[in-house]
Amino acid sequence: MKKVSEIIWGLIGLAAVAVSCYLLWGELKTLSWSSIEAAFAAIPLHHFLLAGLSTLVAYAALAWYDRIALLHLGVRHISWLFVSLCSFTTYALSHNIGASVFSGALVRYRAYTSKGLSAAQVAVLVALCSFTFGLGTLLLGGFVLVYDPGLLGRLDNLLPAALTNPATARIVGAGLLGFVALYVIGSVLRFRPLTIRNFKVEYPRPGIMARQLIAAPLELLGAAGIIYFALPDSLNPGFIPVLGIFLASFSVALASHAPGGLGVFELVFFTAMQLQTDAEKAPVLAAVLIFRLFYLLLPFAVAIVVVLLFERSRLSQALTKGADPALPEPPLVAPGLDNHVIEKRLEKKAV
Repeated sequence: MKKVSEIIWGLIGLAAVAVSCYLLWGELKTLSWSSIEAAFAAIPLHHFLLAGLSTLVAYAALAWYDRIALLHLGVRHISWLFVSLCSFTTYALSHNIGASVFSGALVRYRAYTSKGLSAAQVAVLVALCSFTFGLGTLLLGGFVLVYDPGLLGRLDNLLPAALTNPATARIVGAGLLGFVALYVIGSVLRFRPLTIRNFKVEYPRPGIMARQLIAAPLELLGAAGIIYFALPDSLNPGFIPVLGIFLASFSVALASHAPGGLGVFELVFFTAMQLQTDAEKAPVLAAVLIFRLFYLLLPFAVAIVVVLLFERSRLSQALTKGADPALPEPPLVAPGLDNHVIEKRLEKKAV
């Protein structure tokens, strides 16, 4: 039986979709199908190819998240191919269904327990991957705000005036970078874990930390690159502004708990682009739809096939009763959510 909190967050997500889609319809209702088709046709083939390459970069970096977590656990026997397929399936499903830590944990639980990992090890892996993503968001978000603090002014209709002020935005950006710097220093100097209620920051080895600082920004840069290459030159403000707008849109979409960020992502992105006419809106809508197609829908379709093949393989293994390899004891600590909380959820929900 689901907890009341889970039901409430689900209802909040659906409400966010409904409200955002209503507001978005008000912005786009004057667009014609012919103008949208013309916007798609105007995108050069090589830009489609670059957007596809950006998608591959993003999902390759996501696979690296899992690999980094496995290295933290001391698990080295799982192949890159298996890790990549597991990571791809996890994120393709959670991006569309709902990017919660626990939905991702359950997908990984099914996959990694077939390779001998325990619930505790999967809990650590999930926590570390979640923290790695958050670290990348803080790093790039802080850089963008320090480099171009005026970007938040594009969201003056959605954010308080205090936050859209360039001076305040730069201070916020410096604070985000300061948090990342403290994490780096803590890892190098081996600080004691920082615990804030149920949130525990356990500093990993410097080698793990360095990989996190490369993999996380790489994934976000790849995802933002999809929209950047799909935008026409006349409306493209440059990669740094597109990256900043993407980070704001993606973060709000995640916070809304809307499935796939549907409507929420588009509303924030369109607001930040400050579009005035239908001639400007149609190409931006085409770029956002390409992002949804490349980053969300196509991976989702492939992920369903991967899950079906995997479950078929698991059934065959169950019939043959293959033995699982022995694994080293994991360090049951990781940056991010308390692994014991995730482990209890896994043991309750996993079938």
